[in-house]
Amino acid sequence: MVTIAERLDNAYGRIEKAKQNCQFNETVQLLAVSKTKPVADIEAAIAAGQTQFGESYVQEAVDKVAYFKENKALEWHFIGPIQSNKSRLVAENFHWVQSVDREKIARRLNEQRPTNLKPLKVLLQVNISGDDNKSGCHPDEVDNLAQFIHDCRQLELRGLMTITEQTDDKQKQLQYFQQMRACFDRLKDQYQQLDTLSMGMSGDLETAIAAGSTMVRIGTDIFGKRQ
Repeated sequence: MVTIAERLDNAYGRIEKAKQNCQFNETVQLLAVSKTKPVADIEAAIAAGQTQFGESYVQEAVDKVAYFKENKALEWHFIGPIQSNKSRLVAENFHWVQSVDREKIARRLNEQRPTNLKPLKVLLQVNISGDDNKSGCHPDEVDNLAQFIHDCRQLELRGLMTITEQTDDKQKQLQYFQQMRACFDRLKDQYQQLDTLSMGMSGDLETAIAAGSTMVRIGTDIFGKRQ
């Protein structure tokens, strides 16, 4: 049976090979998507050296954050849709939020982030492919939302995130990712602290890295299929 440590090693190997193939010299971080997985699986990943984890379901995630609260090396990213009635839990428990797609949620996170904690690191989620089944703001809304977040005292704008439509057309997929990289580079000219472009998952990380992703979100290839 393949262990989580071996799967992690394979995932990092895929990232390095993808970088070499396209001569991409920027750092590409791996976010281990641990949603629906038990703490034992997360412990196995931590033992293998993984420190960044992504969660999508608020209450499940908060319980995991509390379980591992003594491990200060861990970084918890919320990557799922944020409901208004759950925004306080996200603001109080996470280091990063990758799924901010409207001003209302940004305002609530800013107001609800405890002042004794560092500002919440934020990625704007962009629906670059225009897929009705995906969350994210329209590309035309990015500038205004970025400015709003930049002006929030308890939020720190760090970049962009996207989940593109499912397609077997690699060229179409690449075009979406390239559009995201162009949007990221344009925004970075205005906000120098931007350093994270989160795009690409288990099935398309090579294409995402070829387009300039700096963070890939991998769940299935590390923890197996979700129940």
